[in-house]
Amino acid sequence: METAMADRRDVLWTVARIAERIRVPRHRVEYVIDTRGLRPAGRAGSARVFDASDVDLIESIVARMDEDREGVRHG
Repeated sequence: METAMADRRDVLWTVARIAERIRVPRHRVEYVIDTRGLRPAGRAGSARVFDASDVDLIESIVARMDEDREGVRHG
């Protein structure tokens, strides 16, 4: 059932859920959001929520950061 939820484009994601989905610590997701100036789609109480396109963008930025980090270590 989780896979079906992850594929829905109308789901809003909290920072914690994004981190869980892409398997990184929450602070890395927060770093990407803050340094890239990403704006939440809305709020659920005090939590920021993001749409699926934001999640995809955050995931790709984290992946690029990891690739850059690996390149520095091995290059």
